[in-house]
Amino acid sequence: MRAVLLLIAAVVFSIALAACGDSADSSSGSLVVYSGRSESLVGPIIEQFAEASGVDVSVKYGGTSELAATLQEEGDNSPADVFFAQDPGGLGSVSDMLTALPEDLMAIVPVWAQSPNRNWVGISGRARVVVYNSENVAQADLPRSLQDLTDAKWKGRIGWAPGNASFQTMVSAMRASWGEDATRQYLTDIQANEPKIYPKNTPIVAAAAADEVDVGLVNHYYLHRFLQEEGEDYAARNLFLKDGGPGSLVMVAGAGIIEGADNQENAEKFLRFLLSKVAQQYFAGQTFEYPLVDGVTTHRLIPPIDELNGPDVDVADLADVQGTQALLRDLGIIP
Repeated sequence: MRAVLLLIAAVVFSIALAACGDSADSSSGSLVVYSGRSESLVGPIIEQFAEASGVDVSVKYGGTSELAATLQEEGDNSPADVFFAQDPGGLGSVSDMLTALPEDLMAIVPVWAQSPNRNWVGISGRARVVVYNSENVAQADLPRSLQDLTDAKWKGRIGWAPGNASFQTMVSAMRASWGEDATRQYLTDIQANEPKIYPKNTPIVAAAAADEVDVGLVNHYYLHRFLQEEGEDYAARNLFLKDGGPGSLVMVAGAGIIEGADNQENAEKFLRFLLSKVAQQYFAGQTFEYPLVDGVTTHRLIPPIDELNGPDVDVADLADVQGTQALLRDLGIIP
């Protein structure tokens, strides 16, 4: 039923797209999207945009940090029209390559979910959580903050993905909230507990369920994809920390248009589509993320975003990806 509703909505949106300007045929070449979001998450909605609009879309998938570095290396010669990033840090690192967006487009999402420079806009929200093995860890033993994980009782029981962009954004939030010295000490203390390293969030959730680790630092929505596939008996569960620290950071995945891009008009259409109720319902219902547009409800299994107690950090505080990566390298956490 949901697929049918989304198809109907896509048809409606295609009519709206046609009314926005000339047809896609008036723009030369494909719309080139650099996506730091995985194909499994955003591929279906990008395909839906292509079908609804008639715009030919070419997507380059990769890690957000990797693609940001590629954009910087390519400079003015980049073929990219849109950078769709996993987190504000990646967007901030290429801020000088992004063009200012129309005010009416920016107004679609809350101020906290957009660039202070008005050159990128949030598309969906993701919360940091502690995923845990519900069979091994009693409720009374769950950590109440990230700092609790420095206790020696967690030695060998923690999973993390320090090379992942979302993890690095959380570390940027630590630096903004706690300061450089306290963040360095925290990471050193966690290292002493010998955390197991994973390439990204998904295998951490799987490891928690498979008894490889008891807790892991991930984004909230990965668990729900497993629950959908494996059922309610799946052993992993999410813990939303209530201490107001970086462990409960709410991040946005966002997108911006490359300044001087060949396909500016279709790039703007693409961003508007991602902020349409069609796409926002996809993110809420299919990828279990937080919609950022009024009138679209969060999935029933996920706490409302206004009930989360995240740290008081500005998106601008999360832009220093290079500083965070330098800290992680200095500590030997990433190569």
